[in-house]
Amino acid sequence: MEIKTQLRGLPPYQPGKSIEEVKREYGLTDIIKLASNENPYGCSPAVKEAVMKQLDHLAIYPDGYARLLREKVATHLGINETQLIFGNGSDEVVQIICRAFLSPNTNTVMAAPTFPQYRHNAVIEGAEIREIPLVDGRHDLEAMLKVIDEQTRVVWICNPNNPTGTYVNEQELTSFLERVPSHVLAVLDEAYYEYATANDYPQTVPLLRQYDNLMILRTFSKAYGLAALRVGYGIASETLIREIEPAREPFNTSSVAQAAAIAALDDQAFIRECVEKNKQGLETFYRFCEENGLRYYPSQANFILIDFGIEGNEVFQYLLERGIIVRSGNALGFPTSVRITVGSKEQNERIIHALTQMLKEKQLI
Repeated sequence: MEIKTQLRGLPPYQPGKSIEEVKREYGLTDIIKLASNENPYGCSPAVKEAVMKQLDHLAIYPDGYARLLREKVATHLGINETQLIFGNGSDEVVQIICRAFLSPNTNTVMAAPTFPQYRHNAVIEGAEIREIPLVDGRHDLEAMLKVIDEQTRVVWICNPNNPTGTYVNEQELTSFLERVPSHVLAVLDEAYYEYATANDYPQTVPLLRQYDNLMILRTFSKAYGLAALRVGYGIASETLIREIEPAREPFNTSSVAQAAAIAALDDQAFIRECVEKNKQGLETFYRFCEENGLRYYPSQANFILIDFGIEGNEVFQYLLERGIIVRSGNALGFPTSVRITVGSKEQNERIIHALTQMLKEKQLI
């Protein structure tokens, strides 16, 4: 048997260590996980009630069209329901886009480092990948435009960017979109949209009326706290959605997930509270960095990337042995940094205490 050539040597996604794995490995009982940018406050209480109501119907296939959720999201965004495509997380919508647009003899443009699934899925489809290095942690939009040609099919902007938390502002984005050729799909991945509080962070849904070659990705995995249920979606023109729908697997979002997402969307007060607490948490990390002379990127997401000036794996291991799971920058393109999810007030205090001890022990301050 012979698999696709491009799969040879392509590493599968490597998730971070789980809480149970760390408990077993280090004999610890009190673990906090600040590695995967999950919502430390969980989800709206209304979600649990909605999930319970679905448990008597597990033998029935879900609504493949996700009609109730589709109508709810469309109303929330002020768009037509035919402008939406749902996925098993926004990761699957990335996969659908790559399946629909990319093939050998085409290319795709993205920043580096950024969310790795753009590259991963493009490799599987055999497309050429054109990666443009970040500048001060931010997308170099001018350089990205310069490498677009007739064979380019998709250009990706992760906004805010993962793993840096930086963002493309409204003026920069509109200037960029005006110059993206009409044969190229511009994808704006807004997985952390709800957390962005900058005054000039772009409101992109209205731009869909102006750009037929624009698609926006969002998710219920981050601020809405539904990472375990896997619900994401894409927003675009009705024509574009209709054309890529055949690449979507049937029944790709479960009934439980759909019901949970509806309940989560209804509780915007919960989202506002989480966003405010996240903003306060970021300020706590900023103060820690500034007091200790550490470089960091101001973040519009629910995580912060901090440069400690030593191997990211070393920082990761130090924290792991103390029951704190973070994400080493070695796997993210920033080998002397770690990415830390903003946790609850207590979690933030615990990790900052541990990091302060580490800086003293390693004589970094």
